[in-house]
Amino acid sequence: MTTPGRLPDPYGQGGGANLADILERVLDKGIVIAGDIRINLLDIELLTIKLRLIVASVDKAKEMGIDWWETDPALSSRARRDELARENAELRERLAALEELEAGRDQEPSSTASAQEQAHREAP
Repeated sequence: MTTPGRLPDPYGQGGGANLADILERVLDKGIVIAGDIRINLLDIELLTIKLRLIVASVDKAKEMGIDWWETDPALSSRARRDELARENAELRERLAALEELEAGRDQEPSSTASAQEQAHREAP
């Protein structure tokens, strides 16, 4: 009785690369996958989707000049604090402007009323 032969390992005997090794290599070097999807109907372009995927480590991404996660409030607590501080300063400016406007309105009727009172006193 014979037994069927075993299929060879895809990476050869004994020295195979495991998923962690492959992932480490990809993250160290980085990989870019780009593609465009276009949907046309009778030579009229209805939809164009451009896909760009970059897989790299954070250090490699920073080397390439990619650091958008540092300024995204959803991903960075520092960016969230900066966003809140900016919003707070903007609201304080708006409040000060409204208070200034309200103070101007309060002074205007009293000066108008005093002018009217003075006109009544001077009238015979």
